[in-house]
Amino acid sequence: MMKPPCELVVWYVIPAIRAELAKELVKLGLSQKEVSERLGITQSAVSQYVKEKRGKGIAMNRQVRKAIRNLAREMANGDKKRDVIPGICSVCSIVKATGSLCDLHRQEDAGLEGCEMCLSICGA
Repeated sequence: MMKPPCELVVWYVIPAIRAELAKELVKLGLSQKEVSERLGITQSAVSQYVKEKRGKGIAMNRQVRKAIRNLAREMANGDKKRDVIPGICSVCSIVKATGSLCDLHRQEDAGLEGCEMCLSICGA
């Protein structure tokens, strides 16, 4: 059965973005506790992201990685209470627009050659 693109976003894309964001924030000198507070997740989730035990599964191109680095810098230098959701949504939009979501969808579901469902449904 074909999975809807939004299911792939929830299971793969958002965790991958959080993982990369957590790693970037740690590189910028934040503790795992600070990262967990800023991302609104548990400290154990941050630990798993940093150790790459969780949040893998999608290839991230240069544009997505750059957006994550920029978001991490904003979060590290800005207001601790800043809402991270718009930033994650922005990165997710780049994942959709660059075709990475379609690539993941094709990996998960055979027979999607020429499919543009991700682009049309998700509004990329």
